[in-house]
Amino acid sequence: MKFSIERAALLDAVSQAQAVVERRNTIPILANVLMEADGDSVSFKATDLDIEVIDKAHAQVERPGGTTVSAVLFHEIVRKLPDGALVQITEDQAQGRLEVTAGRSHFSLATLAREDFPVMASSDYTANFSCEAKVLRRLLDKTRFAISTEETRYYLNGVYMHVAEGAEGQSLRAVATDGHRLARVDAKLPEGAADMPGVIVPRKTVDQVRKLLSDDDAQIAVSVSETKIRFATPEITLTSKVIDGTFPDYARVIPTGNTRELKVDAADFAKAVDRVATVSSERSRAVKLSLDEDRLTLSVNAPDSGAAEEELAVAYADEKLEIGFNAKYLQEIAAQVDRENAVFLFNNAGDPTLMREGDDLSAIYVVMPMRV
Repeated sequence: MKFSIERAALLDAVSQAQAVVERRNTIPILANVLMEADGDSVSFKATDLDIEVIDKAHAQVERPGGTTVSAVLFHEIVRKLPDGALVQITEDQAQGRLEVTAGRSHFSLATLAREDFPVMASSDYTANFSCEAKVLRRLLDKTRFAISTEETRYYLNGVYMHVAEGAEGQSLRAVATDGHRLARVDAKLPEGAADMPGVIVPRKTVDQVRKLLSDDDAQIAVSVSETKIRFATPEITLTSKVIDGTFPDYARVIPTGNTRELKVDAADFAKAVDRVATVSSERSRAVKLSLDEDRLTLSVNAPDSGAAEEELAVAYADEKLEIGFNAKYLQEIAAQVDRENAVFLFNNAGDPTLMREGDDLSAIYVVMPMRV
């Protein structure tokens, strides 16, 4: 194998692949990236046995072939090469080495045979559809903060994507919850997605897919089966196993009878919570909301460190209410609001609170209160 490639194109391709590689593993080949040169392109493949990513880049291929090399080491070398460099890569099969040359820099890297590189089993996909990058980005960005990190509740360690009845008919829905807060976001159902099975997309996969979605105009080809999900652009294909478990009936925890409505500027609210939470104890991070007519008082009383209070002008016309929350949860939910106003709907101090963005019903959030 022998090819030449621009440093920028090589770095983009290798960055996506090496991000999948687990730093600590007991199988040496899994630390490697498989590169295969053919025609006028080179593909870079990496896997951790749960996720597989293949990234293609244009190159001048003199001699087709393939081998595997340490993903992290190769990425570090390419990253440190000068901008605009033309990188020449040659495989020395006899010595089991990969020669990397750019200008006056030369590296000789150990390789492992490509025949030993694991292949992810193929899958018959139930649904195949195309989705705009900005739509998919909104679904994932507005839900992933609520993914649980508790490994014992593994079925909550991802975003549940499925077809549901939304405010405007059938929708593609993403839901995540950790038991303390919940995010539910809807998008118009893409053509071809109606037969999609509900799947739980793992946190790591969500993070990797997010890297494919920077171009608003890009179309992402999505394929879904009971056991796998695949996201593809013309250059990159990411295939992942889904979490084998049953996502809980989240609809039961979304309150429907909350009538006390608070309207507040989302940015002002988040900043005020952040300021008063500065003195809260690291363990509880508790902040109290005291609601009166058109007035919200945020307060923290931490015996060990001090107290803080801030008042905000809001729209509220119901009876007085005092309710406590984890400050971090309030900040994360307020950060999802793209519109000016956040609308909070309360019942009483012990019941879950609902939040939405203005009059938009396509994204709703639930947060559990805490004693303060």
